[in-house]
Amino acid sequence: MKKETKDLKAVALSYNDEKDAAPKVSAKGKGYVAEKIIEKARENNVPIQEDPSLIELLSEVEINEQIPEELYEVVAELLSFIYRLDQQR
Repeated sequence: MKKETKDLKAVALSYNDEKDAAPKVSAKGKGYVAEKIIEKARENNVPIQEDPSLIELLSEVEINEQIPEELYEVVAELLSFIYRLDQQR
């Protein structure tokens, strides 16, 4: 495994405003698993945001668990940015 792959981390978020009170961690992983998460996102045209600090914080959240309140603001800004990108497509 290449050093870049070994150190790679990824966290995927999902949010359904009709049933979720907050975004949830839908997938997370390191190394090969992180590569596959990113690959799947690209295949499905899901925007990818690189933010090592946020990845570290979100990595602490269990899969299918909502993000903690202290991350609401930063994740809301990220989702707002992605929404605006989608509107421009």
